[in-house]
Amino acid sequence: MRAHTLGALLCLALTQTPAEAASKQVRIAYVEWADAVVATNILKLALEEKGYEVKTIPLAAAAMWQAVATGDADASVAAWLPVTQGAYYEKLKNRLELIGPNVTGAKIGWAVPASSPLNSIEDLKTKAGDVGGQVIGIDPGAGIMKSSEAAIKAYGLPVKLVDGSDATMTSALKDAVRQKKDIVVTAWTPHWMFARYELKYLADPKKAFGEDESVNTLARKGLKEDMPEVYAILQKFKLSVKDEEAVMAANEERGAKPAETAAKWIANNRATVDGWIK
Repeated sequence: MRAHTLGALLCLALTQTPAEAASKQVRIAYVEWADAVVATNILKLALEEKGYEVKTIPLAAAAMWQAVATGDADASVAAWLPVTQGAYYEKLKNRLELIGPNVTGAKIGWAVPASSPLNSIEDLKTKAGDVGGQVIGIDPGAGIMKSSEAAIKAYGLPVKLVDGSDATMTSALKDAVRQKKDIVVTAWTPHWMFARYELKYLADPKKAFGEDESVNTLARKGLKEDMPEVYAILQKFKLSVKDEEAVMAANEERGAKPAETAAKWIANNRATVDGWIK
């Protein structure tokens, strides 16, 4: 029996050329934001169902776009447009392919607890002291941080934008909510914090954060010709804000593993996934 199995494996190895083996490998770049982790893991499992070997590559936003543009990654489903990552798109749009939105109704801005007396960014002109004169931010250089700096200038606000990470921002939010204190944080939808806490966006009458965003799928040049099946799946891959936020919240539970929460979502949304891959 063993000899028969070994022979079959050797036969397969001899009949499958290196090019054919490589053609089943897919590299997906993503930013380690909660929404991108969810979408990337769900897509990875869907592609693996079709027999692909999928490598996920966590990168900073600029490096993610560059990886797709250079062909070091085949695709990404974590491109926020038109504002958040718009500068990267303008720089690299001729070197990659924008397939289109996989999540619509996305948004960026500043959020506060729903109980906060603050309702508009303009309120911070006179009430900055209520939040310690701070807006709690994420990674320096992130698109939302650049938009936040622009908002501070546009509204003439006496506040400081505090650098950090998604983790430090949500930790500060958790502490403020627990202590029933007011806080302003950089925020985006989809994000698990909207599933976990009662929050509201501050109105932005000057449109410093732009209109609604979408999260988009990118592909390297030539993917459509090299891997038509993968390209077709990428075209059909779509998630709702509600679905993403639910899986993101599950990922924040103690001991949660993104691959397992993604597998559970796929099991509960079989018809949707079959629509992508069949």
